[in-house]
Amino acid sequence: MREALALIGATSSRLPTDDDLVSIGRVGRPHGVDGAFVVVHPSDDPRWFEVGARVLAAGAPAEVVLARRVGGGRLAIKLDRGVERGAELAVRRSDLPELDPGSFYVADLVGLEVVVRGRGRLGVVRDVVPGVVNDNLELDTGALVPLVEDAIAEIDCDAGVVVLNPGFTT
Repeated sequence: MREALALIGATSSRLPTDDDLVSIGRVGRPHGVDGAFVVVHPSDDPRWFEVGARVLAAGAPAEVVLARRVGGGRLAIKLDRGVERGAELAVRRSDLPELDPGSFYVADLVGLEVVVRGRGRLGVVRDVVPGVVNDNLELDTGALVPLVEDAIAEIDCDAGVVVLNPGFTT
């Protein structure tokens, strides 16, 4: 699942509130004449886009009434109400499945300060970029940090920090 990442050995005691929202995609260009649209950057969890699924579109409840795969394997859906192109599709954090210890949602990591053990601040997590072998933390400085146990010494969501072992930035 794109929004869930496992990192063995990492810990977090953050208890999110039920009102936290997690993005599962954005409304893209229209597809066909039936009101469907392509989902931009969709979650890897297909249940959010099944017919009957309830999501928040631009912050308001909506239900998926049609879902199909289109050219290039992209996902197109139709909601029970109109939404503007670019609108965020989200779900409440309380609707997400419970994660195993050492696993994090991307939303938990974005915005955390990244420091190198013994060397100081490196930047702030801007995004998590999928990779061929492993995912990478993309920092606001443009640096990429491999999201692997050897690179990450600690993730402390309560303190808002990711602590790296030296030598793992590109």
